[in-house]
Parts: sequence; C-alpha cells; structure tokens
Amino acid sequence: MSVALISNIQRFSLDDGPGIRTTVFYKGCSLRCAWCHNPECLDPSPVVQFFSIYCKSCGKCVKYCSNQTHRIENGTHEFDRDACVACGKCTSICRQGALKLVGKEYKPVEIFQEIVKDRHYYKTSGGGVTFSGGEPALMVENIIEVAKLCKTTGIHTALDTAGNVPFQNYKSLLPYISLFLYDIKCVDDSVHKRWTKVGNRLILENIKALDKEKAQYIIRVPVIDCFNANLKEQENIAQFLASLSNPGLIQLLPYHGYGVGKYEATGLDNETKDHSPPTKDFMEKALQYYLRLGLNAEIP
Repeated sequence: MSVALISNIQRFSLDDGPGIRTTVFYKGCSLRCAWCHNPECLDPSPVVQFFSIYCKSCGKCVKYCSNQTHRIENGTHEFDRDACVACGKCTSICRQGALKLVGKEYKPVEIFQEIVKDRHYYKTSGGGVTFSGGEPALMVENIIEVAKLCKTTGIHTALDTAGNVPFQNYKSLLPYISLFLYDIKCVDDSVHKRWTKVGNRLILENIKALDKEKAQYIIRVPVIDCFNANLKEQENIAQFLASLSNPGLIQLLPYHGYGVGKYEATGLDNETKDHSPPTKDFMEKALQYYLRLGLNAEIP
C-alpha cells in the first residue's frame, strides 16, 4: 500500500474543478514557479511553518525542542530552520498557531475516508475529489489506489497538474482520472525556465499526448505581470492551444497574492511578492485572442 505525504485535505473547495470538491494537496513538485501559492508543498518532506505575527514569545517551544531550533532573544522569537528536523513537537504545544507542521503521511484508504464524507455534496453539485499539490502526478501509485476507491462509489476524480512529469505517469492515471486540470504557463521555453527553473518542452508535449489520448481536460493559464502578462505571449499560448485536436475549456487566471505570507512562514524567497494582479482591461484583451480562434475560454 502506497503512503503519501499530504499537506492538507480541503473540503468544500470551489476553485479546483466543477462543483463542490475535496482537494487533496500532495507534497513535492518538479517546478519552482516564482509565484506559487502553495510554497509549503514544494518540498517533498515535512516542513515547519513559523507565522511570527501570531507568536507571543511565550518560550514553550524552546523547552520542547531538543535541537535548539527556537530561542527567545530580547523578547523576540528566533527560529533556526537549519536546525529544524520537522519532528512537530513544537507545533503540538503552540496554542497561538504560530507554528504549523506541514506534511502528514496518509494511506490511500485514509485519504478516501476523508473524501467520502462529502459524497452527498458531490452528487448534488456535480463535484468530486481533486488531487493537487505540489505535483500530484509524482505520486501515481497512491492516487491510483485512492481513485479506484472513489470510482467504486461514483465519486468524480480530477488531477491538477503542471505537466512536468514523464508521460508514462499520465498514461497510468488515465483509466482512473475523469478530468485533468492542466497548466500552460507560456510557450517561450527560455522565459518558462527563468521563472519556473524548468523548460516547458515536456509540458507542451504531454498536453499534446493527453489530447491525442482523448483525455478530458481544462487548460488553466495563470497570468502574471512579470512573466506572461503581455499580449504577444497570450497570443502565442492561444495559437498553441488552437493546434490541439480536442481543446476543452480554457481558463485565464489572474495572479493573486494569497500565498505571499506562506513564503516567509516557510523560509522561502518570493520574487513576485510586490507584483500586482493584471488589470481587468488586460485580461479582457487577452481573452479576445482565445475567442477569436474559436476557443472556449473564460476568466472565472
């Protein structure tokens, strides 16, 4: 039985596919997008987040940590991440919620037990479960086992993926995933590499292969001002998607800063923290490139 490290199981999700959904966030990702809104999912290992805004410098965590990760200096809590082994002892005694352990091992049946709690809402809303992350397509064995259980009870399954995994992973998942939520971030390989640390050739080839397999998919295009929020790049993305034989719904998603606070808490740099969402005017102009090519596109 495959065990996976999960950062969160979020019930009543409305932005991760059709209907009311439960979203399962897997830890570990093969990209390093500068704007990631789930930075706590990048590392495949457990991590302790420190939200200094909630800390009262009570010092209880200092007593519980045997690695001297925490110390109080002049009334201020200092957190030594290099010394932290993410054992979680400090997070269990922090009553202010300043310390949070992200990453818990789940067996497939344990994940399914959380998913099935809301099957009534899935049925009435056309929802289901969405496997997200991180990059869930790195955890093929675990997802297949969970998805098999979901299929036996009629629960719709979706996979939210950035596309940067071997196609064999998707091939294995195809019989068990009803819908792929697939990111296409830009067509320019060098720009993609600059902002995600990875080129996009495999990503573009994988969506072509999924298209050829007649998989059901929704394309999601995050629009970020420092990256692809220019009309030329949006035109290039639209033309690429128009070349597919079976393009489904395309969603243009304007950048938001919801994950900014999690970068500091996780001890990561955030290049896009000072960036603003694209204007409504730009989003409408970008949308026209897709619509003129006969694509089914929207700004949710």
